[in-house]
Amino acid sequence: MNLPINMDEAELIIPELIMLAGLIAIILIPNFGDASFRIPLTRIKIPVLIGGNRFKQTSNPKLPNQVSLFVFSAAFFFGLMQTSYGSVGDTLEVNAFSRLFSLIFLAALILATIATTYRLPTRVNVKAPTEDDSESLSSKKINALIDNRRQVDFHIILIMVGLGMSLMSMATHLFMLFVCIELASLSSYILVAFHKETKVGGEAGMKYFIVGSVASAIGIYGMSLLYLWNGDLSLDALQLAWIESDTVDPLAGIAVGLMLVAFGFKVGAAPFHLAAPDAYSGASSPVAGLLATASKAMGFVALMRILINVTMPVSGEAFWYSAIAIIAVVTMTWGNLAALTSSNPKRMLAYSSVSHAGYMLAGLAAIGSGLASEDATKLVLTAIVFHLAVLVIFKFGAFLVLSLLETEGRGHRLEDLHGLARRDPLVAGSMFLFMLSLAGVPPLSGFLSKFLMINGIVNISAGTGASDASSVMDWLVSVEPVFWLAFAIILNSALSMFYYLRVGLVMFFEEPEDSKPMKDAFSLRIAIVVCAILTIIVGIGPLSDSLLEMVAGAINSFMSN
Repeated sequence: MNLPINMDEAELIIPELIMLAGLIAIILIPNFGDASFRIPLTRIKIPVLIGGNRFKQTSNPKLPNQVSLFVFSAAFFFGLMQTSYGSVGDTLEVNAFSRLFSLIFLAALILATIATTYRLPTRVNVKAPTEDDSESLSSKKINALIDNRRQVDFHIILIMVGLGMSLMSMATHLFMLFVCIELASLSSYILVAFHKETKVGGEAGMKYFIVGSVASAIGIYGMSLLYLWNGDLSLDALQLAWIESDTVDPLAGIAVGLMLVAFGFKVGAAPFHLAAPDAYSGASSPVAGLLATASKAMGFVALMRILINVTMPVSGEAFWYSAIAIIAVVTMTWGNLAALTSSNPKRMLAYSSVSHAGYMLAGLAAIGSGLASEDATKLVLTAIVFHLAVLVIFKFGAFLVLSLLETEGRGHRLEDLHGLARRDPLVAGSMFLFMLSLAGVPPLSGFLSKFLMINGIVNISAGTGASDASSVMDWLVSVEPVFWLAFAIILNSALSMFYYLRVGLVMFFEEPEDSKPMKDAFSLRIAIVVCAILTIIVGIGPLSDSLLEMVAGAINSFMSN
């Protein structure tokens, strides 16, 4: 019998196999019970284990969360320890680049699972309401029973998100890449609307699903045009066909343009970002954090595969350079201006996420300008991937703080952050660190990633100004437009300081609406503190050097394809 993959290939995808096994386990284990099958015409009963009265251990509503956390932690550990790379079949390739992104996805999923422990709580001994219960007590019991019942559903979908994202990072075939993106995306739409008992949750999920479906349909249509043009959707074949073309074929150009619409939606680039603020504000904070980190990283993997691996010319300007550059500037500016007027913290972070997409798109545009050397290209790509990695720390950290507030029914208004420093100084201090890192204040990790981005873009544009310019203005006029991408990042980073510092202002200088201490959510607090510590030490010190070396190795692997 010929197996789909051999043992050597199976060793390469141990993290993904762990998630697959976890998916099966989380479906089966909660259904284990004392059901039995009686042999006809006898009294002999054979236990079948599935069904009947569930065992005490398997009926524990906390079990799905525990299984999910174990699965993601085990997958992260084996992914981190992996040193051997290679191909799995004809559509997957495991290398340093794909494995790094798998780790980014898994880190975000671990944080989401920890936060969900309190955002979607379980109560082991809850009983059904009785006639003697008051209306409020009956409502609380019903809500608790509903939360217990849908634990399995939530964590099944969460594992499917992880499986889709991880497989997508390894895809070497465009069809496989799209299938994996859609597996993760469809699961994400459900997670956004998961709290359907709230009006805003269902509305956000529907908007996100409709806009996402349209974007995906446009992208798949572009993929079909690309197939008509080349007849083979493997990335290597597309790259070879692109190199052999003297000029950009109109059909291929239109196809790539349509696919950029789909990927632009995933990364939150303007004008494809319109559903993102509603999705973030309507979803629970753990899910919003997942969209802002892992989903964004997934979109940039797809963009890099198409723009860098496939359509990058051997020399000269890429045909998409001007379009991506304009989209980058519009995205970062639009995101920051919209965040200035947002009074909902999650909506503000959504627009912040849009602006960060603009920063990274500016780096991609600079690579396509035709001025980048191989070293400069690697530097900018390193900055982009490093930024996606550290976003999991401080961007998700901010959503963890909002998750803690949501356990009290708060976190949807800026007023909910008023006086947080008096209620819980440690949580407020951590939130302030996350805001400073998002703004790019040194020596935090957010500053290092932005500095690398700006440095890479400036290196690409170095030497393009007129050497005989008689004034600074003459030099600025003569410099290549790619230089202004770095300037746009600096200006927008300065603009973002207003709304990031506003969060610190209300936490430390406003009176709290409620002076009671915050909920004692131990593991969630630990996650917040760990993210705050990492925000500092990943920005400066040996850990930042180690992570940069890991990212540089991943980029070398990506560029060698």
